Amino acid sequence: MPKLASFRAKKEPQRGGSAPGAANGGTTILHVDMDAFFVSVELLDRPELRGKPVVVGGQPDQRGVVSAASYEARRYGIQSAMPLRTAGRLCPHAIFLECRHELYSQWSDRIATILAQFSPRVEMASVDEAYLDLAGTQRLLGHPLAAAHRLRRDIWEKTHLPSSIGLARTRLVAKVASDQAKPAGLLWIPAGSEAGFLALLPVRKIPGIGPVTEGALRGLGIETVCQLALVPRERLEEVFGEWGGGLYRKARGEDTYQFLDDAEAKSISHHHTFSEDVADLAVIESTLSHLCQKAAKRLRDAGLFAGTVTLMLRYSGFETITRARTLGSPTDLDQDILQVARELLSRHRDARRRVRLVGISLTSFSHGERQLELLDPARREKLEKLARASDKLRERFGFEKLQLGGSVRRPQDR
Repeated sequence: MPKLASFRAKKEPQRGGSAPGAANGGTTILHVDMDAFFVSVELLDRPELRGKPVVVGGQPDQRGVVSAASYEARRYGIQSAMPLRTAGRLCPHAIFLECRHELYSQWSDRIATILAQFSPRVEMASVDEAYLDLAGTQRLLGHPLAAAHRLRRDIWEKTHLPSSIGLARTRLVAKVASDQAKPAGLLWIPAGSEAGFLALLPVRKIPGIGPVTEGALRGLGIETVCQLALVPRERLEEVFGEWGGGLYRKARGEDTYQFLDDAEAKSISHHHTFSEDVADLAVIESTLSHLCQKAAKRLRDAGLFAGTVTLMLRYSGFETITRARTLGSPTDLDQDILQVARELLSRHRDARRRVRLVGISLTSFSHGERQLELLDPARREKLEKLARASDKLRERFGFEKLQLGGSVRRPQDR
């Protein structure tokens, strides 16, 4: 994995000065969105499913949500985050597949490696989308539009995975443009034309406007971005508070993001929703072991050590608790993290209640090398060597092929 940059929002809007992407011709921000990423990766292994309605996330009789749907499945109204049972009713003949998150992560790393060849400033916003800043690359790559075209072609030739790209002056407009370019398209919004591009789009197309804000805007008679742009800033702030200023800027295609080079993640987390609520401690512990191993491997891949371990439990009534412990010294070993997680589980789990979801989160990162003094130095050295050897085997054969003895099940963590 290459070192990546990250966007961070400034607390105050930019007043004067140049916005991100303003240099070198104005439009240098790319948003790359992999089309139906989970489905596209699955089709690499199962090409016979091309052209068919495919849903990734689980089986239609399971509790859970759709992680991704092919465009053929979307024609039946199936969307991401929709309950699997609803998707099953909309399209009973769809092919439903379990998630393979480790596989998707591997392909995401390959995509990131390709992106890093086009810019030193890449933010992987999620496993299937990224932002790039092409400012300063014209002498090497040519006009940003030509670079974007070549990037999309390179992704396809090297991975056979389709992508859509938006090119604009700001991060917000680039993201909207990539969505409008789907599937497998490229859309360039020249500097100065942002308002015209956004004008006739529904307000829900603006990143950050969800169903609640959409409903509130509709109550004000606002359904399109053009209508939103006509509302004075003072009126929006009167109705929405501080968020009103954000809506005012977004309606004009502005954002207040900047790149932070070599920014690191603030947390690493994995969780698993059981298809049926469970009370069996052995099942919960084996699932927790699996999740701890995945989180620890990501720590080592990033060269980080975690100083805090947080356990999440969600009971059948949807009550969720989180319990954390700050470690005496940071660690990146599976056994250290799992031991703390098990202690938190033993102390805080209500054995009378069934568990719907279990999760683990690692925070308080450092690059230090001191670790928990839970084991004697000789055994610790052996565990460190074992962890590195295990990581190499997992990278070659897949994470699921090698597990600790306490992790005998194969949960589909989400």
